[in-house]
Amino acid sequence: MNLNSNISIKNIVIPIVVTMFFSCNNTLKEVQNVGIETYVPMSIAENINTKYTDSGRLTSILISPKMLNFSNRDFPFYEFPEGVDLTMFDQANQKSTIKSDFAIVYSKTDIIDLQGNVVLTTSTNDTLFTEQLFYDQKKEWLFTNYPVKFRTKDYITNGNGFDSNKDFTNAQVLEVKGRIFVDE
Repeated sequence: MNLNSNISIKNIVIPIVVTMFFSCNNTLKEVQNVGIETYVPMSIAENINTKYTDSGRLTSILISPKMLNFSNRDFPFYEFPEGVDLTMFDQANQKSTIKSDFAIVYSKTDIIDLQGNVVLTTSTNDTLFTEQLFYDQKKEWLFTNYPVKFRTKDYITNGNGFDSNKDFTNAQVLEVKGRIFVDE
C-alpha cells in the first residue's frame, strides 16, 4: 500500500510542478514586456502639415516630421520627437512662429511643452530664445524657468525665466541678468 501511495502522489505532484513551471515562464515574459508594450504609440504620423481653423478663419499651421500618438494612456499625450514649426495667426491675421527641436502636448492639461532651441518670434518681430517653454492653452499663457534671451526692437534682455500672455502685451523676463539697449 505504501508503494501505491507513492505512485499516486508522484502522479499528482508531477503535473502540478510542470504546470507551475510553464505558468511562471509565461508570467516572466509578460513582466519583461510590460515596459515595452505600454510605451508603444497608438499611431505614428509622418510629414505633418495641419491647419487649424476657428469659425472659418485660419488660426494656426503645425508642421512636423513626426508625431507619436499616446492618447491610449492614462495620461494621454502627443509627442513630436523631431520638433515642430508652428505658425499662429491672431485676430488681425498677424502671424507669430514657434520652432523647437522636441515637443509634447498633454491632452488632459492642455499644456504644450516645447524643448530644445526654442525660438518664438511675434508678429512685431520680438523674439524669445530658450531651451524650454511651456504654453498653457486654457489660460493662453507662456512661461519658463529656464534662462532666456528676449529681443525687441529697443533692447535685448537676458534672465532666468519668462512669463507672458499669448499676445506678448504682458511679457516679463524674470530674474533679469542684463539689458542692452539697441540704437537703430
